[in-house]
Amino acid sequence: MGDRPVFVLHDHRKPRPHFDLRLEEDGVLRSWAVPRGLPTEPGRNRLAVAVPDHALEHATYTDADKSIADDGWWELADSNEKRLVFTLHGRDGVRRYALIHTDGVNWLLHLTKDQPS
Repeated sequence: MGDRPVFVLHDHRKPRPHFDLRLEEDGVLRSWAVPRGLPTEPGRNRLAVAVPDHALEHATYTDADKSIADDGWWELADSNEKRLVFTLHGRDGVRRYALIHTDGVNWLLHLTKDQPS
């Protein structure tokens, strides 16, 4: 969509309220359902469940039950097969998170202690 990879945080109201975090990678949006939203404190991790990738065009999609809570671009800080550390540059500010793969489709979403200035 541009020079930098996009991210979007969708706010879903049905079937149950939850958020979807989507990160552009290799021409698609890698996606995780985050039932309680992004963590706001480093000590409060959140469950993130991997869901199927979405088409890049989905980054701007809204409907009666889905809105965009935040969007912008993201940058990768570090990754391996079990962990993805990234910074979101959104309308709500700049925050660094880690997604830690625990098992199967389950991940842990963590707000890192070291935040960009």
